[in-house]
Amino acid sequence: MIELKPDFVKGYGRKGAALFGKGEFELAKKAYEDGLKVDGTNETCKNGVQECEQKLSGEDEESKAFKKMFSDPQLLGKLATNPKTRAYLQQPDFMQMFAEIQKDSKALQKHMNDPRVMDLLSVALGVNVMSGEDFQNQNQAPPAQQQTQTKAPEEPKPKKKTPEEIKKEEEAKLPENKRKALKLKEEGNAFYKKREFDDAVKKYEEAMESDPTDPTYINNRAAVRFEQGAFDKCIEDCEKSIEVGRENRADYRVIAKAMARKASAYEKMDKLTEAIEWYQRSLTEHREASTLNKLNSCEKKLKDKEIQAYLSPELGEKARDEGNELFKNQDFPNAVAKYTEAIKRNPNDHKSYSNRSACYTKLAAFNEALKDAEKCIEIDPKFVKGYSRKGHVEFFTKQYDKALETYQAGLEIDPSNEELKDGARRCIMEQNKAASGMLTEEELKARQESAMRDPEIQSILADPVMNQVLRDMSENPQAAMEHQKNPMIMAKVRKLINAGIVQTR
Repeated sequence: MIELKPDFVKGYGRKGAALFGKGEFELAKKAYEDGLKVDGTNETCKNGVQECEQKLSGEDEESKAFKKMFSDPQLLGKLATNPKTRAYLQQPDFMQMFAEIQKDSKALQKHMNDPRVMDLLSVALGVNVMSGEDFQNQNQAPPAQQQTQTKAPEEPKPKKKTPEEIKKEEEAKLPENKRKALKLKEEGNAFYKKREFDDAVKKYEEAMESDPTDPTYINNRAAVRFEQGAFDKCIEDCEKSIEVGRENRADYRVIAKAMARKASAYEKMDKLTEAIEWYQRSLTEHREASTLNKLNSCEKKLKDKEIQAYLSPELGEKARDEGNELFKNQDFPNAVAKYTEAIKRNPNDHKSYSNRSACYTKLAAFNEALKDAEKCIEIDPKFVKGYSRKGHVEFFTKQYDKALETYQAGLEIDPSNEELKDGARRCIMEQNKAASGMLTEEELKARQESAMRDPEIQSILADPVMNQVLRDMSENPQAAMEHQKNPMIMAKVRKLINAGIVQTR
């Protein structure tokens, strides 16, 4: 066909295919190349040339797979991490053999007698490849021995290094000047612990000269200045330590430590505002529990200082008098403000607490009124006005039992006080109304709701013993008589009666 029509490209392709099928790869290649001379774009001839070249070079698909496997860049890493092949990488003859196999996969057959090749194949393929000898030995070995042979030998666990050993290794990597500075610092620390401060400063300064980029040595000298009471010099060193630390990107904890020491120096100088500022900066740099505690302590100290600076009994009395005038004019909110000012000026003025309690009562702010009345009694337990203030709040909130106790406590101090007597009488009247069922349905409901908010009433009602007592009093007269002989039980029953929870007819 080619002779009849030399420019018919398919003829060359068919000739090449026929020769390729006979295994005559050289002649097949030439036929395909002749076809490409006629039509250089013909895909059949192009592919034919490539297939012939592969056959002539011996690089078939299997060879390609082996070549790809041994040229895998991760293979060396796998060999290095495998306990069995790790040592081979230190053997020059193995590395030479490995390079040869990487270059030409046919070399694998050449080295098959080397037992290391089987291990190499096992790692490369990810399976356990055994030689014939290994297979025979394994089958001849007893079962227990076979099992042990399949296990890779365990690598001994590396000994855990101590912090001191790690520190020494890290220091050994440092430049000479840094190692020298660290040694000088340790010598300075030894003097510091013995409170030999002059010698400590000398060593720290030598360390600073040896390594001027480390702020730690400046900070250490600042610590000495602090102990010596030279707070201005301490602050200067802290500022320099922070500056050097920033310039050389030192550990943030070192910078935070310098800031905290600067704050402590300010605190010793009673410059509390500056101290608080630098404690806060230190915490922003690094959150340290001890620094946070110092900040809280310093803030409390500043607050106490401000309170003490504001104290003035004379100005407090003036503010109370102004509050009294406002109270007479029924300007209760402004009266509260004046009494508050009086208390700030003199926190031990029981009269200001008493008067403010009266104001809060007028404004129906009963919780605040009760607290002020109790504070008044705490400051001066003999001031009977405090008891009447407290009793009034308890009466208005329908806590008649508690109000009666408060009025009676005041009467023990001043038995002739008419205000306290009147309060006690009103309490007894309200208790009798509840006991005799004289309350309207709305009054009874309001009193019960108020009582149910009382923790003491809640505790009585939750007591299973008291629940049994109440059942006995309604169902078992004989048991009720026995309960009445117990003063503690009857005191609780009276509280429930006065609260409107229990009624008698």
